[in-house]
Amino acid sequence: MLKSIHHAAIICSDYPRSKSFYCEILGLEIIAENFRTQRNSWKLDLRLPDGGQVELFSFPDAPARPSYPEAQGLRHLAFVVDSVEETKAHLEACGVEVEPVRVDEYTGKRFTFFSDPDGLPLELYEQ
Repeated sequence: MLKSIHHAAIICSDYPRSKSFYCEILGLEIIAENFRTQRNSWKLDLRLPDGGQVELFSFPDAPARPSYPEAQGLRHLAFVVDSVEETKAHLEACGVEVEPVRVDEYTGKRFTFFSDPDGLPLELYEQ
């Protein structure tokens, strides 16, 4: 039945700031960008190299995330990278605060966490 995750949808508080973060810092490719007048909302479709997508939305007066990161619902969004250390260094050079690299006790893979401009927990997971 299910074959893969097609996209993850994110609601941001500051559309230009988040668009810059996901496009310029994380390097996601813009597929489509639309302003929906009836909702006073932007919808930005972004593509990852493997075809996965992130949808970035802006909504007026959207409530803040309840807590970090243990609120019920989606805990975090994880991205596969070739090198956690290299990607961490890139993010830090762009002014993004990144947690120390850890090793998954079950898989032996390296990973770390950082946040988007709204505090959404994001993970780098080494392939």
